[in-house]
Amino acid sequence: MVAQNPLFQGGFTLRKFNATVINDIWPETLFFTAVAAAVAVVTERKIHDLAINNGLLTVLGTVLGLVISFRTSSAYERYQDGRKMWTNIQIASRNIAQIIWIQIPFERSDKDKNKMTTVQSVIEKKSMINLVQAFSVSVKHFLRGETGIYYQDLYPLICFLPRYANSVGPKTNADMLPLWAASEEEEYPLAKAPPASRSPSVTLDEMDGKSETGSWMRTLTGRGKMSRANSIDPEKALADIQSHRPLKPARNPPPPSIYDYFPFLRIFSIFTRCFRRDNKRSRRDSLGRKIKPSFTESNVPLELTIYLNNYLAHCLRNGWLQPAAATGLMNAIASLQDTLSNLDRIGNTPLPFAYQAHLRMSLWLYLLFLPFQIVSSLHYITIPGTAFASFLLLGFLEIGQEIENPFNYDLNDLDLDSFCLAIQRELHEITAHTTPDPATFIFTSWNQPFAPADRRSAEEIITAAAAANGEYTHSEQPDVEPGILTLRRTLLKSWRDVDYITRQQ
Repeated sequence: MVAQNPLFQGGFTLRKFNATVINDIWPETLFFTAVAAAVAVVTERKIHDLAINNGLLTVLGTVLGLVISFRTSSAYERYQDGRKMWTNIQIASRNIAQIIWIQIPFERSDKDKNKMTTVQSVIEKKSMINLVQAFSVSVKHFLRGETGIYYQDLYPLICFLPRYANSVGPKTNADMLPLWAASEEEEYPLAKAPPASRSPSVTLDEMDGKSETGSWMRTLTGRGKMSRANSIDPEKALADIQSHRPLKPARNPPPPSIYDYFPFLRIFSIFTRCFRRDNKRSRRDSLGRKIKPSFTESNVPLELTIYLNNYLAHCLRNGWLQPAAATGLMNAIASLQDTLSNLDRIGNTPLPFAYQAHLRMSLWLYLLFLPFQIVSSLHYITIPGTAFASFLLLGFLEIGQEIENPFNYDLNDLDLDSFCLAIQRELHEITAHTTPDPATFIFTSWNQPFAPADRRSAEEIITAAAAANGEYTHSEQPDVEPGILTLRRTLLKSWRDVDYITRQQ
């Protein structure tokens, strides 16, 4: 996703130009401009009068403008819904992590009276919170049509999960659990994988030879050379886990070509296409519009929510969670599942093809006959007028089509990688909390609970209360009787002071 108001922040770079829809609409705009030029030249040179009555121009233009506006508005609504769904994932992930880390005790015993050490409890809870982080990462790959679990940002988080239904005896593909079976490949069989085989390093060239993958380290312009602003490598914050097969990069944008930055050169691609020997899928269609990747089904997020629900049931069986906390955890997991379904709906339910085709054909016919209707009044201005009308209407139509599925790698799509990193930072911040006893930090000299009415520290107040036989006294109000009434009056005075201070502007 490009920065806010990128045209007014810094220079106009090729990356910002590529974020516009000019690359998508220039062939059609050029065609209708050429038609307008031909009509204007033929009419103005008195070769033949091509002007027609413009009675339908206003009516059809208004109707078509309203339809295109509805098309763009509905696409933007899906764009906003996608962002809201990711906010729901972030909130639910935060709630699940806090319940697991704080509500489940560190020192506990199961129903068979087997005591769990604090170290074991910390490892268990941190591992389950890693599954919460893995959920958002798996959703990101799911929405981008990237199936499987063998990614640099996903595999280290879930590789400890069981791989076979039977933990004892010989393990075959028939016993492989769905989470792993969906990612199995004959080239890298899991059943025959050595237990200590290190994950081989994969270069960009090797990955591009197998699939259309890139690298997180690749900049948004698709070049292998890193810039200072894009030198971040989030995989360094993950575990270094051995794998029996190469792990795909966390970010796999399709490699751009020179035609994306110099669209006028795409004319020559038509003549050079027959001489290509590679079978790489083109990023654009014959009209220059971006080709969206196919949307595939993935069971990885579903499997992760099953493991989280299983952990909830395990905690309930052993009495480690209070009913209220268990209800909150159950609702948070259900929120993840509900959000996943809504994201699936947004990404896998485009507008009907008949609606899109009819709208585009209607627009083409309108722009095709536009020069014939305005040439009698505008003369040679018909050429720039048609070009501007084509650019305006086709641009809005293409914007609606581009943001309809905002989960890919286009510069106008949602920054799913940034969302996942934000969730990762929040979960690590939660697990960094030491869950101390409140008495260790509340009744100290650093705490002034009744300020500004009473600026004594909690330690001083307790000392004074102990000297007064356990009653709270306010040193600045000796005329007030000691006890709970003094405490309440102090709180009221604090409210008055704060209300007065904060309203002084």
